[in-house]
Amino acid sequence: MVSATALCHGAATIVNAIATGRGAAFGIGLEAKVSVELKEGGGVLADTKEPDLVETCVKNVLKLFPYKYGAVITVESNIPVARGLKSSSAVANAAVLATFGALAKKHGTIRMMRIDKETHKQQVFVGNDEVKDETILDIGVRSAKEAGVTITGALDDAAACYFGGFAVTDNQKNRILRRGEMEKMSAVVWVPDEKSYTKDVDVEALKAFGRELDAAWNLALQGDLYTAMTLNGQVCSAALGRPDVAAKAMKAGAVAAGLSGKGPAVVAITKGDADQILNAWQGLGGSLMETKVNNEKAKVIL
Repeated sequence: MVSATALCHGAATIVNAIATGRGAAFGIGLEAKVSVELKEGGGVLADTKEPDLVETCVKNVLKLFPYKYGAVITVESNIPVARGLKSSSAVANAAVLATFGALAKKHGTIRMMRIDKETHKQQVFVGNDEVKDETILDIGVRSAKEAGVTITGALDDAAACYFGGFAVTDNQKNRILRRGEMEKMSAVVWVPDEKSYTKDVDVEALKAFGRELDAAWNLALQGDLYTAMTLNGQVCSAALGRPDVAAKAMKAGAVAAGLSGKGPAVVAITKGDADQILNAWQGLGGSLMETKVNNEKAKVIL
């Protein structure tokens, strides 16, 4: 049978969507690769420690076709898991994209079922030479909900991972309201040793700051991404812990800094020398990662 591999980058938070359902995120250079090998006879198996998400993604793509394929899935990623760096969104996008890529290799023109946006049910059988970006995102977001790895659907995270650059979204309405490229900058990530899973997030603690998070989101929608990111980071850190980390980065020259997602990772971006931020964060424990802001779209690779 045939296989395909897709690459998708991670992302960091501009505005956390958990409290209000409205969020924003931007791409960073950490990446995930997912390979999907089709096999005869059904059954989907992922060679990874947390298989539910990628298996759900692949199954949801295969359901759209009249073929009785199964799949073997492998995942490679340098995005730390359960740290708020959008590893789930990146892996989901890559899994969906790789599955479509394998099907295209096998059959040439992809013929699939159209998905109704409201009900997510299959409609009339149609011909389609190229799968639309919105279809890939929709399947990934829906699969993440089904696998229980997201509260809001994380369209902001999925879009930033998939398209690169930044995305401002209304996750409740499943709409991307604004997106575009980020400036070329370095990104420094503090990755604590502890993990934080979405299912364990103190949602009520974040909802207590709903007004402030709405203010940050409106700033992002207007294009003031850096102020929005820093405000969100301080608010979410106050709710979930460690506001001092972002403050140290700002004093060291960061353009913006803050808790990413539910944390515990903190991300800082800078137009200058990342060494100053790295030095400011020495002694925090955990690990430090230096990467770049990412503007590249997810893709099937050779």
